[in-house]
Amino acid sequence: MENSAGLPPIYADTAIDLAPAKIIASFPVNTFLENLAIAPDGTIFVTNHEIGKIVRITPDGNQQIHATVEGKVSGLAFTDNGGLVATGWNADSVPVVSLVANDGTVETLLTLPDAIFLNGITPLSGSQYLTADSYRGAIWLIDVAQRRGSIWLEHALLSRSSAESVFPAANGLKRFGNLLYVSNTEKMLLLRIPMNTANEPGEPEIFVEQTNIDDFTFDVEGNLYGATHIYNSVVRITPDGSTTIIAQAEQGVIGSTAVAFGQTGSDRTAIYVVTNGGMFLPPPTGVVPANVVRLEVGKVGYPLG
Repeated sequence: MENSAGLPPIYADTAIDLAPAKIIASFPVNTFLENLAIAPDGTIFVTNHEIGKIVRITPDGNQQIHATVEGKVSGLAFTDNGGLVATGWNADSVPVVSLVANDGTVETLLTLPDAIFLNGITPLSGSQYLTADSYRGAIWLIDVAQRRGSIWLEHALLSRSSAESVFPAANGLKRFGNLLYVSNTEKMLLLRIPMNTANEPGEPEIFVEQTNIDDFTFDVEGNLYGATHIYNSVVRITPDGSTTIIAQAEQGVIGSTAVAFGQTGSDRTAIYVVTNGGMFLPPPTGVVPANVVRLEVGKVGYPLG
């Protein structure tokens, strides 16, 4: 039995244990919130993908435009001086990596014409980051200090099943210990890639099959919290691969795209979820406002980078 949207019923028999939820901020219908990064003082930075905006949200929900990128903006991560590094496309639809200074000034760090669709980005070490290329089926190594980008890994498990598919393949990515975890949304896989002491990749392996994860994050115990996007939920996946649904549509997570842990004393055991309100596959009610939702999960986040 498929659900009303005709999706494969991959979570039909999944355990449900809903976390306490609160909507922190909302955006107009047809706002595509794609990613987020949370500063030590609790400020939430969110990418408004389609219009190239990075929005700054205070913990009590006050929104301000922080920066504008000429084009579209996808993934977001912090630099070591509190600025931001963002992936996306420029006005000519060429993949770019942008640097955003603390005052919101934007400069193009790199133009990557050999990339196709730069998506999630995460710190690797020092000035180095990894970013998923959802349509090339690759992960790029970005060196902010050297202003250089190179392919870190290109692999069939990171790619789409066909070049005609509009769904992103390699999408979100996060490190836990000496493993890099990557979601392949199009193939409904969660992958893990061992890394050696030089942070070079080994052979990718499948961690979980039949799971529709966009971007995700880890707690200190190795539980993964993933946004399921078109499945309008957030799931927790334990280190042994078992899945529990911790948020559903009624908690405001329709079109969930990314997840990040709170960083202050009052929200260190909470995750924040950004959504697009169902723009990619609207629910029966139609597209709803995009939200930033706080979920209390009772665990502390694993440090990024």
